[in-house]
Amino acid sequence: MYNTYTLEEMRLADREAMKRVSCEELMERAGRALADAVQAAMHRLGVGDALFVCGGGNNGGDGFVAARILMERGEEACVLCLAQKFSPAAQQAKERYNGDILGRIPRRRYALVVDCVLGTGITRAPEGDAAALIAFINSGAEYVIACDLPSGLAENGIALSPCVRADETVTMGLVKSALLLADGADVAGEVKLADIGIAPVGAGAQVWEDRDAKVFFPKKRSNVHKGTFGSACILASKELAGAAFLAASACLKSGAGYTRLCVSKEHFGTAVGRLPAAVLRVFQAIDGEILSADSIALGMGSGVSDRLYAHLMELLSAYSGTLVLDADALTTIAEYGVDILKNKACDVVITPHPKEFSRLTGKPVKEVLANAVELARTFAKTYSVTVVLKNNRTIITDGDRVAINPTGSPVLAKGGSGDVLSGLLAGTCARGIPPFEGACVASYLLGRAGECAAEKMGEYAPDANDVINFLPAAMMSL
Repeated sequence: MYNTYTLEEMRLADREAMKRVSCEELMERAGRALADAVQAAMHRLGVGDALFVCGGGNNGGDGFVAARILMERGEEACVLCLAQKFSPAAQQAKERYNGDILGRIPRRRYALVVDCVLGTGITRAPEGDAAALIAFINSGAEYVIACDLPSGLAENGIALSPCVRADETVTMGLVKSALLLADGADVAGEVKLADIGIAPVGAGAQVWEDRDAKVFFPKKRSNVHKGTFGSACILASKELAGAAFLAASACLKSGAGYTRLCVSKEHFGTAVGRLPAAVLRVFQAIDGEILSADSIALGMGSGVSDRLYAHLMELLSAYSGTLVLDADALTTIAEYGVDILKNKACDVVITPHPKEFSRLTGKPVKEVLANAVELARTFAKTYSVTVVLKNNRTIITDGDRVAINPTGSPVLAKGGSGDVLSGLLAGTCARGIPPFEGACVASYLLGRAGECAAEKMGEYAPDANDVINFLPAAMMSL
């Protein structure tokens, strides 16, 4: 596991570091780390020279330092810089650099270009010379290394226009959350962390790795039975579609000992035999058998209704396990009253996509995407729930801890993936894994199953059932 940090957390860490080390020394360290990465790429790619495209801020200063160090090592490097004003540290780095500085955008293509134009902290789309340099990098390079962040990538991970598309990003000191969120996952390329002596300030956001998920799948003892691994219940209603079956099917693969699928009387006949390994029963009311489950998932294909809201009120007051709410359950809560979540006897995990979360919070989808981590954290803290805000990089938070799930594939951008997650999450929590950790495990496995499906079937063909079928491979990959 490693952590990522917001811009504000990075600024605090920088300030603490500069109490011990000068800005110029930190720039020297960053430039040396960048030079190491560029030199390694030159040798790997068989490239004879590198072009550093530098702005006038500290990110540009890192580029001047790296170009100087490469030349001291006998490598060919030059700088393209259109800036007229420089930060003090960047000015000093520029003065120490003795190589060529191009004052206009060249016509020739370069095999290797290093983006040192803007770095962190941008709040609006690049303009003028910065925009022209970014356009040149994107059109005039065969391989691009970004320094710290691709220029044009905002703190929330949204790529402004224009934005550098890097093959590799060397991020300094601490990993920035923007590199994982939203567009960051697409424009940053391979992310490499350079240790330049900056210690974190604040907890940051967790990023799980295989070894962290593997902890929750220990080798089983032989003296066990189905009750050892808990029971999960998937509740469907009169609007039953394939969603509840997808959830139950995923739950069967989760490791839970017992999966119960409760359907309406109208649909019981068509449900018989579809999932033989699940216990099928008619759902007419919340009863003791349902309440005895270790976890319950509700909302997948349920339809939005006052009847569903009544079931939710009953579960929140009478149930003591982990309640997973998705899809129509979330839309029902948004329509009939979100404050229902404030008074509850059970642990609650909600799994909205951005549009569903927009309904719950009253915030436009654009704002949800632009401020996903803080909005999710605030909602989780306000209502004492665990939020699983689904996107290409799912955000998980209980209001105190935050995790950004690093696994996934465009395969999952297809109807039914959220139902699979809900069932997988219900089964994971049924095994006794706490909600936050359970959400991290389930999200990680779903993403890995999507990756496995893409590897075997391509990114277009797999559907939600295929992803379920790759869940065993996802677990084995740990």
